[in-house]
Amino acid sequence: MSNAIITGASRGLGLAVARVLAEQGWRLVLDARGGADLERAARELGRVTEVVAVPGDVADAAHRRALVSAAGTRIDLIINNASTLGASPLPPLADYPLDALERVYRVNVLGPLGLIQAARPHLSANATIVNISSDAAVEGYPGWGGYGSSKAALDQLTATLGGENPNLRVYAVDPGDMRTRMHQDAFPGEDISDRPEPHTVVPVLLDLLRGDQPSGRYRLQGVAA
Repeated sequence: MSNAIITGASRGLGLAVARVLAEQGWRLVLDARGGADLERAARELGRVTEVVAVPGDVADAAHRRALVSAAGTRIDLIINNASTLGASPLPPLADYPLDALERVYRVNVLGPLGLIQAARPHLSANATIVNISSDAAVEGYPGWGGYGSSKAALDQLTATLGGENPNLRVYAVDPGDMRTRMHQDAFPGEDISDRPEPHTVVPVLLDLLRGDQPSGRYRLQGVAA
């Protein structure tokens, strides 16, 4: 049975991917900060496959070690999906509270890298790592400087890790705009019902996981059916 760690798995894209992997027989270790939502997701997926729910914060090194311990001795896939938007409404970068920005970097950059470092001794040959990125990593959208710069850093980490570990597939994946709570937080009070549901990009992401594409940055928007 293949073994995956998915962070931010209680809702949105993380849960959508977990549902499909569960149907395909993966054993799943799931993370989220919200314990109640995570338990609800684990109960649902536990009817399909073996699931371990580990509530906590990816910025916490002890929590990352707990995720790796729950995964066991062989890890085939890590999906670093957990992220924080940061201050909301999104402030101009010149006014961004630095303590809030530090928190964004701890969750969006150091959390994924720390999890990869902790899991490294247990990664299987040809294991896959997916770091969920954003178009804000490459575009200078006003107000998105905190979140976007953290995703740009994550992209750079991904590219470097891919170059340093040719036996692994290390992907930065930009899923495009989606109808998620984070996206709603970025546009408080606005109607975001025109954005696609997270599950619509999952088939494209799974094609990437099943394929033999080299490490690098991939954009799913416009590819999803």
